[in-house]
Amino acid sequence: MNIGVGEDIGLEIHPTLDQFLRIEDGQGLVQMGKNKGIYDFQANVYDDYVIVIPAGTWHNLTNTGNKPIKLYSIYAPPQHPYGTVHETKAIAMASENHY
Repeated sequence: MNIGVGEDIGLEIHPTLDQFLRIEDGQGLVQMGKNKGIYDFQANVYDDYVIVIPAGTWHNLTNTGNKPIKLYSIYAPPQHPYGTVHETKAIAMASENHY
């Protein structure tokens, strides 16, 4: 996944899935909380950071750096069918409710 400068993943929640994010390159601000828009946890993240998001947690990741964030995500249990690739954020958001 690639998050452009000043962009974010978008506030989201996965009610039944844990999510693992690994920052390969870039920096950002991760925010998490049990209630939508109320963040109990905030942290700056950088290259090689890992973020674990428990199921049922609202979260967002915003790029605060001067280059794109490069990261990958793993869901447990898996959320997307094998081989799924979303070329853009818009495509990913449109398909979010179809799995």
